[in-house]
Amino acid sequence: MTTIAVTGHMDLTEDSVPLVRAALDVLIRRYADDGDLIGVSCIAKGADSLFAEAVLAARGRLTVVIPSKDYRRTEVSSDQAPLFDRLLDAAEEVLVLPHETADRQAYEAANAVLIERADRLVAVWDGEPPSAAGAGTADTVREARAAGVPVDVVWPDGAARAG
Repeated sequence: MTTIAVTGHMDLTEDSVPLVRAALDVLIRRYADDGDLIGVSCIAKGADSLFAEAVLAARGRLTVVIPSKDYRRTEVSSDQAPLFDRLLDAAEEVLVLPHETADRQAYEAANAVLIERADRLVAVWDGEPPSAAGAGTADTVREARAAGVPVDVVWPDGAARAG
C-alpha cells in the first residue's frame, strides 16, 4: 500500500488545470499499479481537488482532511461546492479536525496530518519560496522534506498561477 498526500496551489489559471491534471494522472498511475493506493487531500480548489480526482480515476482510495468544522461553510465557494461535495462523498475516510474556524492554525494542523500519513507528498508547486503567511505549499514541502517524506513536484510546462 502506498499513501500519497497532496499540497499545492489553489490559484491555477484556467489553462493550467488540464496540464496539471494530466501530469497528476501520469504520476498517480505509477503508484496505483499495485492496486493499493490511498490519496490524502484537503480537497480545496485547484491542486487538492485535481489530485483527488486523479486518485479516484486510478481506482485509489481517498482520505479527506477537513481543516476545521466551519471549512465547508466558510471556505468553499458556491462554484466549487459541487466538486467538493462529490469528492467528500467519494472519500473512504473523512477526518474533520477539531478547530472551530478555518484559520492558519487549522491549515497548519491539516498539513501536519497530510505529512504524518504520507509515504510520499505530491506538490503542485511553482517552486517559489514561502510567503509570509505560512501554511502554504512551500511551507508544506519544506516540512515534508524535513520529516524525510519524499516529495514529487508537479509543475508542467505552461502551468501558471492566476493573479
